[in-house]
Amino acid sequence: MQAEHEKYQRLIDYCTTIPPTPTAVAHPCDASSLEGAMQAARMGLIAPTLVGPRERLWEIAETHGIDIAGAEIVDAPHSAAAAAAAAVALVKEGRAEALMKGSLHTDELMAAVVSRDAGLRTARRISHCFVMDVPGREEALIITDAAVNIAPTLEEKADILQNAIDFAHALRIREVRVAVLSAMETVSAKVPSTVEAAALCKMVDRGQISGALVDGPLALDNAIDPEAARIKKIRSAVAGRANVLMAPDLEAGNMLAKSLSFLAGADAAGIVLGARVPVILTSRADKVMTRLASCAVAVLVAQARRESAKVEG
Repeated sequence: MQAEHEKYQRLIDYCTTIPPTPTAVAHPCDASSLEGAMQAARMGLIAPTLVGPRERLWEIAETHGIDIAGAEIVDAPHSAAAAAAAAVALVKEGRAEALMKGSLHTDELMAAVVSRDAGLRTARRISHCFVMDVPGREEALIITDAAVNIAPTLEEKADILQNAIDFAHALRIREVRVAVLSAMETVSAKVPSTVEAAALCKMVDRGQISGALVDGPLALDNAIDPEAARIKKIRSAVAGRANVLMAPDLEAGNMLAKSLSFLAGADAAGIVLGARVPVILTSRADKVMTRLASCAVAVLVAQARRESAKVEG
């Protein structure tokens, strides 16, 4: 039987061989987020710059026995929003290659990331991926988008799909197999997500989206279960063996990820893609291993960006 967290542990072990990624940690003003950042630092995953009210950070550290003596602190005393803006500014100045959410709300951090004047937008749509460590599965399962895009258009789905494919390559997945999910595997005008899934597959055929085997629409069962795909007589390089699941909308993606977490005992490391740097989103409810895995996937994305910049340069 596969050991608990084996997939995450392999990921973290690999990332400890890479130099720590300079990371701006926005408003880590509770024990959970501060300890999470410092634990990732002790593991050699990130080199954190703590962005928030200096006196409060030291007070939290002393109260909870968290050693922050070696960490750089950028004082942002006024609000969580000010800390988010200051953390984004560190990226723009080249002093950080990743962002990490502290104890502020996700929308406060993302507002600074997507700000038209001061943010980190690129031509690509911003989207979210979960890396799910599902018990009983040989490899990690990527789910997108379960946290950012509520009801994406076809054009936005193309970016979400490309973000997920690029992310899978950053994780060094040898063969990326994407199932574009719907409630059924046949195309029906009555179910718009099936039509959009078929359109995405044609975009792959035309080279508008690249880097993966993509099939859809596929229902969840025949996307991940070979026997279900066989019974339905679906001939596909993806059906029954997908390692990336693209949901039709945020509601479906969120329910799928949480179902795996709460019913199947899976852990979910999360990251936001499509900005100039990876954004690590953690929750106060996250386990230590999940927090470390979220940092690890950001390390790999940052490394892939550096390598890509060298090639382009």
